[in-house]
Amino acid sequence: MLDVSAKMTADEFLAWEREQPGRHHYVRGDVVEVAGGSPRHNRLSARATSALDRAAVGTACGAFSSDQKLGLHDDEFVCADGSVVCGPLQLRPGTKDVITNPSLVVEVLSKSTEGYDRGDKQRGYLALQSLVHLLFVSQREVRVEVYTRQDDGSFRFEVLGAGATIALQQPAATLSVDAIYAGVFDLPADDG
Repeated sequence: MLDVSAKMTADEFLAWEREQPGRHHYVRGDVVEVAGGSPRHNRLSARATSALDRAAVGTACGAFSSDQKLGLHDDEFVCADGSVVCGPLQLRPGTKDVITNPSLVVEVLSKSTEGYDRGDKQRGYLALQSLVHLLFVSQREVRVEVYTRQDDGSFRFEVLGAGATIALQQPAATLSVDAIYAGVFDLPADDG
């Protein structure tokens, strides 16, 4: 991610960003350009999102790609590697493209962004009342970290590896970890 030097208000950012060729995050006035991912990163993102999209067919849920902007707060907008919304879509007031109610978020981890993904971004996701699942997908090994919201509002954390399935509540489905990772280690990773 490369810093864009100009500070902007949230509304200024949203208007500006719609005219840009690339994707950007907005974090409390700071604009950050999102670099493109490696073939491995992009394949993992596509596999996870495709599996989620297939699981959502016939339900009140729908999957979105990495181009979809998510509103974590009034002053923080990000693009996850994949997301799902179950039920009616809720958008930031005055916008047609900032979703505020993801049920599930997928982040494919890279060395350059892992600190942010596991820090401010994770805190923002977990604070969303709509969020049921947060998935961190590793590029370096077959490893999916799953956060699942419990009835009391807390999150259960589990680490899944080869041969495991990810049990989802929204959408109600299971995803094969092996299917997400099939053939990806033949591709170049962000991490070299």
